[in-house]
Amino acid sequence: MGKLATEMLKGTLEGIVLAILSGRPAYGYEITAWLRDQGFSDIAEGTIYALLVRVEQRGLVDVAKTPSEKGPPRKVYNLNARGREYLQEFWQTWSFLTQRLERLRTEGAST
Repeated sequence: MGKLATEMLKGTLEGIVLAILSGRPAYGYEITAWLRDQGFSDIAEGTIYALLVRVEQRGLVDVAKTPSEKGPPRKVYNLNARGREYLQEFWQTWSFLTQRLERLRTEGAST
């Protein structure tokens, strides 16, 4: 992934992670692995863990600790009602931006 793609991803990664969690609860490594499977190979686990801490602090997810086969218990993140509201706002903003960008791409900046 190039530098431009990485910078653009930074601005949307929170919404992407919340969208993943809207489908099912997951822990940090699962989210990172899913993203990598989807082609986001440059995403570091640390980036996802830091993001999960932020969304937890903002009250967008609920966290449960579950036993792990290896090591300490895992923190499993589950999108809560506040997180679902935030995700809905993210998708509305995403739609607004993509429509405007597509128009700009196809029509240019004509008045």
